[in-house]
Amino acid sequence: MKHWLAATAALLVIAAPAPGDEAGRAGGEGPRYRVQPGDLLVVSVWKEKDLQAEVLVRPDGGVSFPLAGDLNASGRAIEGLRLALTERLKAYIPEPVVTVAVKQIGGNQIYVLGKVNRPGQFPFSSPVDVMQALSLAGGTTPYAALNDIVILRRENGRLEAIPFHYSQVERGRDLAQNVLLRSGDTVVVP
Repeated sequence: MKHWLAATAALLVIAAPAPGDEAGRAGGEGPRYRVQPGDLLVVSVWKEKDLQAEVLVRPDGGVSFPLAGDLNASGRAIEGLRLALTERLKAYIPEPVVTVAVKQIGGNQIYVLGKVNRPGQFPFSSPVDVMQALSLAGGTTPYAALNDIVILRRENGRLEAIPFHYSQVERGRDLAQNVLLRSGDTVVVP
């Protein structure tokens, strides 16, 4: 699993668009990866040997990069972080070409616990819903209370419990409850 995750993370690279290419990554694409505390990024500036570094996103969501100083990275798409770094570096380098890549995903984690076959912490790089999270955990045990599953989510400092009724979703009913999980969510299977 770790080898697969590393290979997936290595593909999450956003290079600087060619000059004059305003289209870049705009329009029609699915959800973009959002940087989280614990992620390891590789940042480089073309033709600037001293401006190439691996950058760890701190627990407060910030990163530090030479000449650019401190920036808030948490919750930003890679392209947004690349643009912010480019703006900061313009004061020192004319027309800097900045590349940002995710080397290691360390921040996007969900947790599945209770009556599942493999409870634990699961990293993710693309959106994961509740049914997919249960699959990652090896499915439920025969004694699981499938209609009493709860997703615990911390929202603005408050813990929220979102009910999930497996049998309804399994039958194709009330599919809205099969929410996309956010980093830090916990799926509890009693």
